[in-house]
Amino acid sequence: MQARRLSIITGIVVSVALLLGLLLVQVWLSDKQRSAVNKDLPPLELTMVLPSPADTGPSTSDPDRVRTVIESKFHVKLNLIAWPRGRDYQTKYVSMLMANNAPDFAIDLSPDGGSSLILNGVYADLSSFVSPASMPNYFKYWMTEHELRQYQLHNQFVRAPVPYDRNVYRSYYIRKDWLERLSLPVPESYEQYVETLRAFTFRDPDGNGQQDTYGFSTSGNGKQISEEWPEYVKNDLLYPAYMENNRLVDMKTDPRISRVIDDILSLMKEGLSDPDWFLNQDNEHIEKAVQGRVGIVMGNTRDFAFDSNPFSLQARGKKANASADWIPFTPFGANRPLGTAIEASSPFVFLKTNADKHPEKVSKLIEILDWLCGEEGYLLSHYGLEGQHYTRSGNIITLLPDASAMTGRGGASSVWSFFTPEAPSVLGLTVIDPRMTEHDKTVADFLVRLPVKEKLGTFLIPPQEIDVGAFRDKLDEYQIRMLYSDKSGQRWPEYRKELMDNYNGDVILRHYENQVRTARGTK
Repeated sequence: MQARRLSIITGIVVSVALLLGLLLVQVWLSDKQRSAVNKDLPPLELTMVLPSPADTGPSTSDPDRVRTVIESKFHVKLNLIAWPRGRDYQTKYVSMLMANNAPDFAIDLSPDGGSSLILNGVYADLSSFVSPASMPNYFKYWMTEHELRQYQLHNQFVRAPVPYDRNVYRSYYIRKDWLERLSLPVPESYEQYVETLRAFTFRDPDGNGQQDTYGFSTSGNGKQISEEWPEYVKNDLLYPAYMENNRLVDMKTDPRISRVIDDILSLMKEGLSDPDWFLNQDNEHIEKAVQGRVGIVMGNTRDFAFDSNPFSLQARGKKANASADWIPFTPFGANRPLGTAIEASSPFVFLKTNADKHPEKVSKLIEILDWLCGEEGYLLSHYGLEGQHYTRSGNIITLLPDASAMTGRGGASSVWSFFTPEAPSVLGLTVIDPRMTEHDKTVADFLVRLPVKEKLGTFLIPPQEIDVGAFRDKLDEYQIRMLYSDKSGQRWPEYRKELMDNYNGDVILRHYENQVRTARGTK
């Protein structure tokens, strides 16, 4: 009897094993068939709108290797539209939308973080696309689920933050060779800074026998006071916003702006700043610095003045004048910050009209983005090919000094670094660049030591149904009026009250402040 039971049990086990085996074979065959079908199908066509790095672009001598790998690996055909960051990017992008020519994927660079387009239902819901399961690298290395929840607008999950470098590189840069020619020290106070402006403007720092140089320059794009003026920090205002005594301080709307206006006016009247700063567009002031026409500008990236970055102010400046030597400095001492820690800014989005018709395109783009977030995609998009552009020993990446600058520092492939910052340590990698000079190492060391104000700790979401853009536009209008018409900051309290009462300024700032208090648990 017992033997019979054992025989029955053995038979059942064998039958189950056979069934499982057949099922696995069926699954394997199904996968093989699916793979074959995918290869037989034409590649999925995807249109992407991206910001491109300055001074880079495709070239026949430097093919886009990243694009080639992506198209092969993910069986897609890419229509890549890349425009430089600046005033024209968002204008061109919105024009595409209005012409019913929406891309499948875009980076939204609007000042409101896409708020107005979200309210108009332009962007697709991401709930079924963006998750730790679908984007493991994105969430492992670059973003937390908590940050993603904070980033949502108007209770809609229609945007997600592009990974960003959490280090702050905001610093002023000065022509060291000009200082040495004039026997001046690097300014360590605002008073010394103003004296340096005078010397750079009136004492012929380049030795060409002409008064054709200026102390400081920035770009107002013909519509606003740049946030780069040191006069903000002089009046205890830090970029862009921070909490002080449990109250939100928004740099450009603060009551102290009246003093900022008067201080800027003082420099302008004395002729110490570039007279065309207000009309300068985007990086036009940097071009003037490269040409040797101004001696002080602001930079915001680690390699802004590296010898080893061929597109830096330092490298390009040396091509124009071999003596040019740009170094970082702050006119406010070693312990005074110039701004706050970094928050996420630009979102990546998918267009609703396309996503509703072709959700498979969104899924494929998510795969590509997550690949860029991981080690393979990161290394290729930033440093190129192993053996050709760098060598690797464990987690140590050593760039080859004779390799072409086709990736993160110029060339067709550099556009693909749009999705991840130059922060290899996030992936546990250490990058050694033998091209870095002692000058570069000194610059990097200075930037690491710069103090930074604590960040807000949350993303500021504008109140629903309120046009924050109209408020900011009117603010810029009033501040420019004080500079060029009133020629005084005296009327700022009057203008500010108008902004708070009639342009929802009070509602907007109170809404922002409550968000920060809630995030910090101090409400």
